[in-house]
Amino acid sequence: MPFSSYKIMFSISLISGTFLSISSSSWFSAWIGLELNLMSFIPLISSKDNQLPAEAALKYFLIQALGSAIIILSSSLTPLYPEVALLLISLALLLKLGAAPFHFWFPQVMEGLNWTQAIILMTIQKLAPMFLISYLTMELFTNASVFASALTCAIIGALGGINQTSLRKILSYSSINHMSWMLIAMLINETSWIIYFILYALISSSIGFFFLSTQSFYFSHLVNSNMSPLSKITSVMSLYSLGGMPPFSGFIPKWIIIQEMILSGFLFSILILLLSSLVTLYFYIRLTLSSISVSYAQSKWNLTRENLNTLSTPLWGSLNLFGLLIPSSLLVI
Repeated sequence: MPFSSYKIMFSISLISGTFLSISSSSWFSAWIGLELNLMSFIPLISSKDNQLPAEAALKYFLIQALGSAIIILSSSLTPLYPEVALLLISLALLLKLGAAPFHFWFPQVMEGLNWTQAIILMTIQKLAPMFLISYLTMELFTNASVFASALTCAIIGALGGINQTSLRKILSYSSINHMSWMLIAMLINETSWIIYFILYALISSSIGFFFLSTQSFYFSHLVNSNMSPLSKITSVMSLYSLGGMPPFSGFIPKWIIIQEMILSGFLFSILILLLSSLVTLYFYIRLTLSSISVSYAQSKWNLTRENLNTLSTPLWGSLNLFGLLIPSSLLVI
């Protein structure tokens, strides 16, 4: 996505809408921030020259507009039925977030984006809805809906990515699975899910920028590409880190959440989340073993890509190499 004046302007507006929603003192100003964020992201992903980004922009707009309409509807029910209104607001925010069972739009929108836009959708666009959901977890019905959505995210995120060959869909289902950990962490304390989100954003961004530098969009691109051995090792470490395998950095937030869940008595939830993480690790290992073990034919016209890989590999791979260096007791207060 080349830099231009209007993209810089819409990017600043997108970040401003996110911070407006997070720091708002009323639901009206939070809704304004969500709408500003939506109207800033649509021009960044729409394209008149390519059909896939235009279709993704239309799907994203329709889903986000539906979520905003539900928020407006629930605000009118607040004086009569406050519990029902808060439940509808939480469901609308889960729809905007792309959490299960309202996840149907997220992989389809991700498939039509380039890697820079996909990174924004996986990280910045999730920030405002997740903060707003964390403000509602004290209510009984909202707490139950978030808990049910977290368990559903764990199952669907794990099973949905098994037979996928598109790297963007694999990362989208992985994002749905990671949302289960963050939603469960919201029910325990605010510090845990913020730490998890920060580390998840760093790791997923490193993988997205690495795939951007190698121009890999499908599983066959990893198998048949002329990547150097260092680049292939970096891709393996990045995917294992995203799956939460120790000793990579992706294991740190899961380690923290597991300890907090044990102390809070979420034993059945731990079983489901750990089993789903094993399934996600399965299709990560399937990807990485095939990309390493399968040989490819050298093509002289494509050897220039290897130079790009060797320059970008240390930058994106360095974010996945600090696992198990900090005890979790020092991170959770």
